[in-house]
Amino acid sequence: MLDIYTDYLISSFGLTTGTGLSRLLDGAISHDRIQRFLASPIKSGKDFWKVVKPYVRQIQGEDGVLIIDDSISEKPYTDENEIICWHYDHSKGISVKGINFITAMYHASGVSLPVGYQLVEKTEFYIDKKTGKPKRRSAVTKNERYQHLLRQAVQNQIPFRYVLNDVWFASAKNMLFVEHELKRHFIMPLKTNRKIALSIEDKKQDQYVRVDSLELEPNTILTIYLEGVDFPLHLVKQVFTNADGSTGMLYLVTNDRELTADGITTGYGKRWHVEPYHKSLKQNASLSKSPTKTVTTQSNHIFASLCAYIKLEMLMVTTQTNHFALKSKLYMQALRSAFDTLNDLQPIRLAA
Repeated sequence: MLDIYTDYLISSFGLTTGTGLSRLLDGAISHDRIQRFLASPIKSGKDFWKVVKPYVRQIQGEDGVLIIDDSISEKPYTDENEIICWHYDHSKGISVKGINFITAMYHASGVSLPVGYQLVEKTEFYIDKKTGKPKRRSAVTKNERYQHLLRQAVQNQIPFRYVLNDVWFASAKNMLFVEHELKRHFIMPLKTNRKIALSIEDKKQDQYVRVDSLELEPNTILTIYLEGVDFPLHLVKQVFTNADGSTGMLYLVTNDRELTADGITTGYGKRWHVEPYHKSLKQNASLSKSPTKTVTTQSNHIFASLCAYIKLEMLMVTTQTNHFALKSKLYMQALRSAFDTLNDLQPIRLAA
């Protein structure tokens, strides 16, 4: 059923339903059987690793990177529950209703594969002090989920050189975790208001300055001591041009003190691979196109969507065709079939 359902998610261009799949197969598989598949016990991280493991072993290498990032699959019209609820969207600067999921994505040999994921469940209620209204929150912090996914990747013996993440996961606790518990290297951006010391003596005397107060030339390495972190870091200011012509800036830090400035910026550039992953997952693997209503069926649909993405990524390897081109090829084939079927029906021909 997983194989059939994931093929359906890739082939579909609209809502994905049990009824739709059953009709596609001319009733060979009943709607009830598909619903039982989605309503089966929620798939675990072990279930997901069992699916993706053979493909990871094909592409893995010591120069691989592990990227942690989150995204929201918006569900504005679906009833609220523990996973479909309100989450703050950093890219939009507002709260949106949907499913917030965190992925550990492994990038090696030009291939990007999710190797672990978690859905943010908001199971606790509290009263907002400003509005007096009840709100939901998760019993597990995003930093705890971040650390769990990394620990899981190490336990699964996935070789990687760097942990990469955006500014929202660049906490002192996460840096300490990667350095001391995982004993791995990381490259992370800092918020401009983070406090740093320029020497170990300044750190001991709590003489910190904001990172954006430094007169630092781009692509020049500076050794710093970040507040809350007990080991030195190398800092690089990266200046870049956005697609709209505006200028952007990142303050990147790493605990790999052998990296050059170019090595830091180039290494962090690999984090970009998580963006097309999120886009393809939503547009090509039908992540947001299921009308399932319960936590169980929604969770298992997302599991299947991630598996569908894995199929697309490995198809990209064998066909040398990206996800969107593959999806376009399927669409043209479906359109051609519809056109031929219409002609077989001998439709009414309009006079010129």
